[in-house]
This record gives sequence, structure tokens and C-alpha cells, in this order.
Amino acid sequence: MNKNNSYERYQRQIILKEFGVAGQQKLFDAKVLVVGAGGLGCPLLQYLAAAGVGTIGIIDDDKVALSNLHRQILFSVKDIGKAKSEQAANYLRQLNPEITLIAYNQRITNQNALELMGDFDYVADGTDNFATRYMINDACELLTKPLLYGAISRFEGQVAVLNCKKNKDDESVNYRDLFPEPPKQNEILNCVEAGVLGVLPGIIGTMMANECIKLITGIGEPLINTLLTYNTLTNETYQVSLSPDKKNQTSIPKDEKSFKEMNYEWLCTAAPKEFEIDPSAFNSLIQQENIDIIDVREFDEKPDINDFNYLKIPLDELEKNSSKIHHETVVTVCQTGKRSIQAVEILSRIFKDQKKIYSLKGGLMQWEKQKKDHE
Repeated sequence: MNKNNSYERYQRQIILKEFGVAGQQKLFDAKVLVVGAGGLGCPLLQYLAAAGVGTIGIIDDDKVALSNLHRQILFSVKDIGKAKSEQAANYLRQLNPEITLIAYNQRITNQNALELMGDFDYVADGTDNFATRYMINDACELLTKPLLYGAISRFEGQVAVLNCKKNKDDESVNYRDLFPEPPKQNEILNCVEAGVLGVLPGIIGTMMANECIKLITGIGEPLINTLLTYNTLTNETYQVSLSPDKKNQTSIPKDEKSFKEMNYEWLCTAAPKEFEIDPSAFNSLIQQENIDIIDVREFDEKPDINDFNYLKIPLDELEKNSSKIHHETVVTVCQTGKRSIQAVEILSRIFKDQKKIYSLKGGLMQWEKQKKDHE
């Protein structure tokens, strides 16, 4: 620790009797890997860097987009189109030049996860899809690394500390104890589909940073084997104690070889891809009269569709309203093409081979993008 500058920088937390110089030194010595520099990752990274965590890794293969900025306030409009991991590292170096920041402009997969995580003491999961969450959890289990879990949707968020023991003789809980059966794609919507209040990831990401600092320094009571849920609309919080289940352990790969052979995308995939049609094929189909286009978004979801005729049947009402579908060819649409795949499954089960049923690949967002590109 550079004592010439560090005491002044961290003075407000060093003077806490529970924290002290010893706590600060533990932060300097710690290495934390943050997976995802998005809504959760941005506040998490900012507070870890500001607190003086000595080495921080940032994994993200995404680029900054305008739609990110209402919640990912580490970035600005001048960053649009640039790599999130690299831009985040650049800003954090300005915030705290005393620490080491490592940007990985790549997607974490089961082929590189063990190697990327190997040099770090703690892993924080700020991702937004189940396939990656299961993969990160299993990697942490194999490497015996504590996992800081956070998740957000609409107005509610969750935080937990997984793969970690309160006491030496305790059993740790992992992500598979929280979700024993992987939700199929579209069963639980991500922020693109469901939306999210901009301040929510800031709140949950900061909570994750708090849990990480508590783990590193040994102060307080981290949320080990405990799931905390917070609602922004009511300010209600509640905690649920989690227990390990032996049968869930059998789903975790036992070694590096089996981990790398695991198909995590398939684990959380819903319908076969042959049911999807791209925007070009969709444009051809909507010219036909003998077709039903079903918008499975909720009634109040925007934007409205004005370019073609369609039926509005929200996904959870689709089965009981299937009698409204009359034509042989059916195309389901939603915002990003995820719920519409689930709609294909539902309708295929009802109509069997009586109809040709498709999902618009990439959803209305991709269709609108292609339309603008061709204007």
C-alpha cells in the first residue's frame, strides 16, 4: 500500500474501527473478476475500484449502445460503439490509478472460464442470461471460488453470496440450489424483454460491491447462503435462507474435461431454430393474405406496430385464445424473438401438424433495424 497517498484517499473507511489499515490492506491484496460491464457491472466496478481493491478483471465482449446509458452510467454518448470492458477500465484508472485493471474484451465461455478465473480470488456475476450464470457457477465450484450473484428485472433485484461457507464445517450453496432446473429460454425475461428501472441495477450492483468488500475484509455478515430481494417500488426487502441439495450437485461437471464438454446454451434453449424466420422471409410472408401474425407482447408494450395487420395475444393468454388463429401459416413476434419462440412451442403443441408456425428471428427490434438499414 502506497502510504503517501493511500491514507488520504481511503481515510474515511480506514478510520472505521471495524475496518482500519488491516482492512484496507486486505482490499489491496484482493483480486476480483467482474463478469459483465453492464447494468450491474458498472456500479460494482466503480465501488470496488474506489474502495481500493488491488486487482480487478473486467470481462465483456459487448459494445456500448445508446439504450445502455439510462442505467450504465459509467459510460457516456461518446463511448457508443466502443468496447465496454476497455472503456470501463480506462475510466476506472482515472478514478483510481493505484490499482491494477485488466480488460478482457471477449465472451466468457466454458472453454476459457477456468483459465480466466484462475488468478482471481472472487468472481462477481453481472451477466443477464441463465446459460452463462450456470456456467460461471460451475466454474466457481470447480475452482472453489466465492461467487457474488446479482440479478435484476423490472423493479426488483436479488443479491446472494454463493459457493462460500460461513464456517469451516458448513456446506456451501450454489446457483443450482437456487434454480435446480434451468429455466428454458424465455421463461424468465431479461431486461431487454421485461424492461428495468434505471436506478435498480445501481442499487443491486452497489449491494454486490458491499458484499464483496465484506467478504474480503471479514467485516459484518455477508449474504452467504442467503438470497436478498429488493423492490424499488415499495422499498421492501426480504431475505431467504438457502440450503444445499445433494441431488443438485450431480449436475455440476466433475472436472475440467466434462466442464468444457457441457453445452450450457442447449441447457437453457427452448425451441428448435428451424422454427425461426429472418426479417427478409418475414417481409415476404406478410404480403400474403392467408397468414396470422401474433404479437405475444403484453398489451401495454411499445412500440406499436403499424406496418402490418396482426393479432395481439400476450404469451400467457395464448393457449386459451388459440381459437382466434384461423390460417394455416402463423408467425409469432415479440420484442427480441425470445417469447415468440416459446409461443411456437405452445402453438405447435395445440395444432400439432395442422399449421406452419414460425417465430420472427431477432424480434421486432431486428426487423425494425433491417428496415431502417434498407431505407
